[in-house]
Amino acid sequence: MNIGQAANSSGVSAKMIRYYESIDLMQTAGRTGSGYRIYSEDDVHVLRFIRQGRSLGFSIEHIRRLLGLWQNQHRTSAEVKAIAVEHIDDLNHKIAELAEMRDTLVELAQRCSGDDRPCCPILDGMSKVDAGRLLHQDQAGV
Repeated sequence: MNIGQAANSSGVSAKMIRYYESIDLMQTAGRTGSGYRIYSEDDVHVLRFIRQGRSLGFSIEHIRRLLGLWQNQHRTSAEVKAIAVEHIDDLNHKIAELAEMRDTLVELAQRCSGDDRPCCPILDGMSKVDAGRLLHQDQAGV
């Protein structure tokens, strides 16, 4: 199948397929005599694996490692689990950071009267070096 068909079958855009080939995340497709890329069902399966990994938030390097393990019948599940657990830890850290950002914005928005005056606690808070830390200090009376 050509790149458009592979893209449709895998859910990965043709542009991303070319990118994944350029960074050696997947093997470069074979070519027809006229130079068009040709993809097999195995290639589409790999693309689906990559797409699923990206949808779970894995980095390209984690996907590269997972692909290697997926294609290695002598792997241990412990190796795969270690990558997943590391990613879970990263996600938990990002979730905590996002929650802190949300809380800071909620606090700043609550302080803003949203009227016609130019005074704006949101902009004032954003102009501080660490608005989240400063808000927490303000609340604690520091």
